[in-house]
Amino acid sequence: MDMRTPLKKVRGLGSSKEGTHHFWMQRMTAVALVPLFIVFILFVIAHLGASYETVVGSLANPFVAVLMGMMVIAGLIHMRIGMQEVIDDYVHNELLKLSALMANNFFTVLVGGFCLFALLKIAFVG
Repeated sequence: MDMRTPLKKVRGLGSSKEGTHHFWMQRMTAVALVPLFIVFILFVIAHLGASYETVVGSLANPFVAVLMGMMVIAGLIHMRIGMQEVIDDYVHNELLKLSALMANNFFTVLVGGFCLFALLKIAFVG
């Protein structure tokens, strides 16, 4: 017989014990993405119709490259957590859920690696 009160049961943060962490990471990345995405949109508007060399030259600026890299990282973390929540909520088969969560993580790392490689190549090679 379980002698714990209902409040004591819910303070365990759920079955994975990570509910609060995901909640705050999702909110923090959302807040971080607001100014980063504004900078990205302004960058795109400023370079509409610009030549390839001009855009690459602008991305080679360390300040711009770091901002773009931060946007990629924050966006990918936000995407991974959001997709994980969708998978946890709507996929009920345990094997399929595990496969989907693994694919979500691998996809995030793969896309992040390619994006950051492209940014670093432009920033250092030009």
